Amino acid sequence: MTQAFLLVALGGALGSMARYGVGLALVAALGTAFPWGTLLVNVVGSFLIAVVAVLSTEAARLSEPMRLLLATGVMGGFTTYSSFSLEALRLFEAGDALRAGLYVAGTTLLCMVSCAAGLFAGRALGP
Repeated sequence: MTQAFLLVALGGALGSMARYGVGLALVAALGTAFPWGTLLVNVVGSFLIAVVAVLSTEAARLSEPMRLLLATGVMGGFTTYSSFSLEALRLFEAGDALRAGLYVAGTTLLCMVSCAAGLFAGRALGP
């Protein structure tokens, strides 16, 4: 494996463990009536991936290996919603509001439909 894959794998493991820990802590503190852990990791992950994106591309303060570790690895393991948020905002920043809107609406709709189909398929395979 290349160094890039190893950095992404390491970061992904760290991000996944952090997501799991946040989820456990918030369930213990707030219960299960609302998915607070998922909401928090999505919001925090969206903020952090934007900071890493600016520091690695616009400010050139983070190397490409560090960007891979943090953005693709840690944030990818912590939440993929962070990538979605950054990509949508980059489209808006580029002046392509229509494409950004279609991306947001399409992703949300298609993921909800896909999830519903997965629930249906899983239940069909069950007892």
